[in-house]
Amino acid sequence: MKTGIQSWLDDRFGLSSITKFLREKTVPQHKHTIWYYTGSAILLFFTIQVITGFMLVFYYKPTLEGANESVARIMTEVPLGWIIRSVHSWCASFMIAFVFIHLLSTWLTKSYRNPRELTWMSGVFLLVVSLLFGFTGYLLPWDDLSLSATKVGTDIPRSIPLVGAWVTKLLRGGEDVTGDTLTRFYGFHVSILPVLIFILLGVHIYLIQKQGMSLPIAAENKNDEVRDIPFWPNFVYREMIVWLLLLGALFSLAIFFPPSLDKAADLMAPAPEGIKPEWYFLFLFQTLKIFPAKILFLNGDTLAVLLMLIAGILFFFLPLIDNKPAERKGRIITVIGLVLIVYAVVMTIWSLL
Repeated sequence: MKTGIQSWLDDRFGLSSITKFLREKTVPQHKHTIWYYTGSAILLFFTIQVITGFMLVFYYKPTLEGANESVARIMTEVPLGWIIRSVHSWCASFMIAFVFIHLLSTWLTKSYRNPRELTWMSGVFLLVVSLLFGFTGYLLPWDDLSLSATKVGTDIPRSIPLVGAWVTKLLRGGEDVTGDTLTRFYGFHVSILPVLIFILLGVHIYLIQKQGMSLPIAAENKNDEVRDIPFWPNFVYREMIVWLLLLGALFSLAIFFPPSLDKAADLMAPAPEGIKPEWYFLFLFQTLKIFPAKILFLNGDTLAVLLMLIAGILFFFLPLIDNKPAERKGRIITVIGLVLIVYAVVMTIWSLL
């Protein structure tokens, strides 16, 4: 009976071809192999986000009157609700952190070069969608802090010439942050963004399997020793060890440092002092603060936002800018990557002081 069921499923799903692929798949083993584990860690955190998100949706009410109250109920009345919310909150930070690490490691090892340009570009889209998840989810508790931070965040696009005011109005659902904004952010968070990220993940994983795992330039030039190890079970077992360590860190932080919840937001109350976004936006927030009010004939905010947009576009098209293995330009781009990492860390620490 077992053989018959397996044969029936294989005829319809092609399971034997999948298992054959997994048995034959290999992973390059070299001194940069550690960065391969960041990709599977992102999938692990994304899975946790989906599971905990489903659990929270059952009790959350995306209304002006019920949002903050429903989160308080989740934390105090729903069995294990506080740990589910805490895991969801901390896991969002873990996921975004590993998306950053994954992209930066790809940058520094130049794994975006031919034929993996589209792999890189889909990864940049995944970073953007992950940040949007964090941005939209930050408002959902509907307390004073999240309301004020969302007002600041949604006001930034207003500095973009021509389309800025329209983008701000699109995000808010009107001229100001209101209950319509909360409903809109909830819709983005649980409907539109999940569809986008599932599509992007499917494309990204397909491209990785299609093009294979990249090698650092030194390994491609035979200056570094490389050997292949079987993906199943050798590499998967090693990934599982990494997953256990990450899960231990995630649940420890979720248990001992659960996120707080302030009183329900008051649309008429003044913004509290010291409003700051989540940690992954702090370096951008601090960059906006250091620009003067006026630079020549441009507003400082407008110039800062335009420079960020240009940097984002160059970041997206990096594989087309740096597309030759042995070139001085490639070394310069690597140095730029290191400088940007240092800059982001310094700006983040400065913002926290």
